[in-house]
This record gives sequence, C-alpha cells and structure tokens, in this order.
Amino acid sequence: MYRIYEESYKQGIIELILYVQNDEFDLNISIEEQSDILDIQSHYLLNGGNFWVALDGNGKVIGSIGLQKKTNEIFILKKFFVYREYRGMGISIGQGLFNILLEYAKQLRIRTIILDTPSIAKRSHYFYEKNGFLKITKQELPIQYEYPDRNSLLYRLDVKA
Repeated sequence: MYRIYEESYKQGIIELILYVQNDEFDLNISIEEQSDILDIQSHYLLNGGNFWVALDGNGKVIGSIGLQKKTNEIFILKKFFVYREYRGMGISIGQGLFNILLEYAKQLRIRTIILDTPSIAKRSHYFYEKNGFLKITKQELPIQYEYPDRNSLLYRLDVKA
C-alpha cells in the first residue's frame, strides 16, 4: 500500500533510511548529513516536490521515495529505500514507488530528474538503468546540490511526457 507522506510515518522513514545506509551498506551516514528527513514537509511537499511511502499490511513503513524541486524543470530523486526483504518480490515495492513518482513528474511536466547513489549499491544502479536513467559525471549535473558523497554515482532521467 502506497501513501503520500504524513507526519506519523516520520520515525519509520528515519529507521528505514538509517538501517539501509548504515547497517546494510555500512556507509556511516548520520542523520545530520541528511536533515531533510527530519522535516520532509518543508524540504519536499511545501517546496513543490512530494514524498511517498510503502506500507506493509500492518502499516509499517517498508519503502520510501522523495522528489525534491530544484527548479521548475529539474527535480532530485531522494531517499529511495526499501527494506531488503521487500525488494524484487513479484511486483517490486521499489518499482511501485518509482512508478508513482514518475507519474507525478509527468503530471507536473518535470523535464529532468537527477539522483546520487552510493557506488556500492549495485542493484540500485541496475534498477535506475532499467528505468531509463543514464549515468553522468559531476561536471554533467544540470544543477549543483549537496549530498553525502560516499563514492557516489550520479544519474539523470529526461522525463518523457
């Protein structure tokens, strides 16, 4: 079940993100390096973007994805995480979250989505490339933005209407 962000999901989102980053991938990323997850409302929803969660049958957050506005045409895909046990199962939770984000982007006529992802997250790279993202260099970024760089790869998707 997919839902637009509500404050009641905040703690579950924080637990999911920190677990995947630090327990699964050992990236050592602190909450201070990503303060946007402490105030999703103002960093995403009130700024022209959006944020969604996937919930299990008990209402537990099992996935998240955010779209952060940088310009009227360029947005950043952020905080795309799914617990390992919910990845690649039949209808992928991750694919469902991404499809919601992409439909939203098309409705807003967003032209470009960019993202950063740790180089260690190989399955993520495959997912992004399968969904039309192209790997780019830091010099090819259409805008500059801050992200906790852990030997990150950068990707760009030109959204087709």
